[in-house]
Amino acid sequence: MSQTTVNQPQEIKLFQKWSFKEITVKDIGLQRYLNLTPMVTPHSMGRHEHQRFRKAKVNIVERLINGLMRSGKNAGKKAKATNFVKESFEIINIKTGRNPIEVLVQAVENCSPCEDTTRISYGGVVYHLSVDVAPQRRIDLALRHITEGARASSINNPRSIQETLADELILAANKDIKSAGVAKRNEIERVAQSSR
Repeated sequence: MSQTTVNQPQEIKLFQKWSFKEITVKDIGLQRYLNLTPMVTPHSMGRHEHQRFRKAKVNIVERLINGLMRSGKNAGKKAKATNFVKESFEIINIKTGRNPIEVLVQAVENCSPCEDTTRISYGGVVYHLSVDVAPQRRIDLALRHITEGARASSINNPRSIQETLADELILAANKDIKSAGVAKRNEIERVAQSSR
């Protein structure tokens, strides 16, 4: 009787290197909106664009890549932005020895502000009032501050965007005040606290 081998499905890894297994989101408010669906290449072809709140279904790595494609030199160059993130993940793995997806998730959790201010006009006078931030907006702000901080620190600097992005993610994951994202979160929450 011959033995039959059963082909087990291979684990899907990001860039065929980084596993999505055992990565958890500790912040309860962000769990529904921080998508960690396993995929090899983070590219959804913009299927989420025309439906409200659909970006919650987009993988967090792809949202980081999309954040790097802001107006300027890299606008619309997704392949270039993907390579930036891929090389940054290699640097993160070399520096920390950890899974870079886990570092990214921790960085987003640490950079997302919990409260912000809004303007209220009452009798011709504008007041600032402290409000809670929706989970979707918390992730949007965190990714924006991380990518803007990495981009700003690479300008007029011999270090590349890949190195500055890797450093920004590592610092943000460690909740270091040198991180632009963590500093921005602290500033937003400090202003919101003073306008309660």
